Amino acid sequence: MPVSTVYRGTLAHSTRDEALQILEDFVLGVDAEGKIAFIEEGQNVDSLSQTWGFQTSDVIQLEQHEFLMPGMVDTHIHASQYSYSGTALDLPLLDWLNTYTFPVESRYKDLDYARNVYTKVVKRTLRNGTTTACYFATIHTDASLLLGQIADDFGQRALVGKVCMDCNSMVPYYKEQLKECKDETLRFIRELLKKEYAHVKPVVTPRFAVSCSSSLLHTLGKIAKNNDLHIQSHISENKEEVKLVKQLFPDCKSYTDVYLKHDLLTDKTVMAHGCYLSDEELKIFHERGAAISHCPNSNLSLASGMLNVRNVLNHKVKLGLGTDVAGGYSPSMLDALRRAMDTSKVLSMQDAQLQTLTFEEAFRLATLGGSEALSLDDQTGNFEVGKDFDALRVNMCIPGGPVDMFPGQGPKVILEKFLNLGDDRNIAEVFVAGRRVVPFPDL
Repeated sequence: MPVSTVYRGTLAHSTRDEALQILEDFVLGVDAEGKIAFIEEGQNVDSLSQTWGFQTSDVIQLEQHEFLMPGMVDTHIHASQYSYSGTALDLPLLDWLNTYTFPVESRYKDLDYARNVYTKVVKRTLRNGTTTACYFATIHTDASLLLGQIADDFGQRALVGKVCMDCNSMVPYYKEQLKECKDETLRFIRELLKKEYAHVKPVVTPRFAVSCSSSLLHTLGKIAKNNDLHIQSHISENKEEVKLVKQLFPDCKSYTDVYLKHDLLTDKTVMAHGCYLSDEELKIFHERGAAISHCPNSNLSLASGMLNVRNVLNHKVKLGLGTDVAGGYSPSMLDALRRAMDTSKVLSMQDAQLQTLTFEEAFRLATLGGSEALSLDDQTGNFEVGKDFDALRVNMCIPGGPVDMFPGQGPKVILEKFLNLGDDRNIAEVFVAGRRVVPFPDL
């Protein structure tokens, strides 16, 4: 297959063995299907042009302070909460849900309201370099389907979940009956799959054990298994929540055991938070192939807790990063990456034996780690021949940009500066499966 686009310059990505690999003066070709056709040293460009049938004059040359990196993967974000992001951070989790979240989410039966918020959150996350997002929507099937359509319209890779909850004593108008929840979940899955969107798929979404009956959890476990679907939920976010789960499910040994007994802990499961998981629970996560989404902004903003990332990695549990909007106040994965490093440093101050998270490791979590957590690493997450070209073109010398550069600063320093100081102004272009999705086309 002929190539449609060829880039030459610096590439930065992660591999299974290296948290950061920087390839200077390399040539990367993207074929007509948006997949990476080749990655070779720049000195081979002439022979590559003959093999692949492109003109060397058509090669896109990256500037000295530009580089390509994989698109970032947000493994946990509540699209429906985006309207109040940056506010309402004054209560602990359970009070926060009852006071702010459930009343707002109940508004999504209004499709005009849903369209406005969902369009803005998809555009904002794309502009901030999120090429893949794992979204919580609400209990409303039609609005959840609309979120899938909007993600597809703008070209974002997404897992979209219609929220399932049949228990809500504090805000009783925001829940479903068991049969209704089952029927609507099946309708959501059926109708979303029928659309045959290239990069948008359904994810089975029990909100969390506190808001789901055992019968509903069993039902959702069967639905996920019968349809070979992804699963997302929350686990061990806050001490009060963990205590409540123990009261609600007295026959289960742990919070993890609740999901395990209901067939919701699979190799396509991602659970947000996990701040209070025991080593025994992490061992179960590893054995089941389930993943954790580390959401450091929301963990701190709602004073929920701090995840010991080093311990999770030592247990060889799949791990990605999540913005967790709106418990996390920022929709930017760069913020999630920075808060992950901050949390690691705070924990190391409390335990001198703890090895802090490096920026290279945080970079991996935001890209390849996220794709592994969502079981999408066969398609995206780094630059490998045959994978989709999900990428950011980063320019650190953009006019009016937030970062000053100085002579002699090499590619690794440039990347570190972007991760710590950069923002959406530095992200010149965003690609998903070879399609340029940012800047947004004039519709």
